[in-house]
Amino acid sequence: MSLVTILVEDNPAIRENLLAAMDELTDLEVVATAETASQAACALNAYNESWDLAVVDLFLKQGSGLTVLKACQARPSSRHVLVLTNYPTPEIRKRCLALGADGVYDKSTELEAFFDRCNAYAKEANLLRPGKVGVRPAATRPVS
Repeated sequence: MSLVTILVEDNPAIRENLLAAMDELTDLEVVATAETASQAACALNAYNESWDLAVVDLFLKQGSGLTVLKACQARPSSRHVLVLTNYPTPEIRKRCLALGADGVYDKSTELEAFFDRCNAYAKEANLLRPGKVGVRPAATRPVS
């Protein structure tokens, strides 16, 4: 079973590279991408019954990843939110964790740890929910 995932990343090149790496290195199924905080909110609502993981960049085209974290605070404990950023200062890490992020990773130096964490979540989900059927869209698509 793949984890139903929403990717919030505004940089097209980084987004495409992440999608390719997630497809190859993890058991994630990215069902929606978003470039802004409002698009992320739409994606979270659209997949409200099925998303398992949100991967959030902090600096977006419009709005902030911190707003996305706030929107995820009331999620069930079985859902996870990971921040993937170029600016993982100690203060940013502290703030993200305080807003409910399950982890904060540096895009340039901590991708292996990020992918390991994603796979650990997928393994955990497979053990807890072996019969869950994931959403299978025809293609990954941005939510407007």
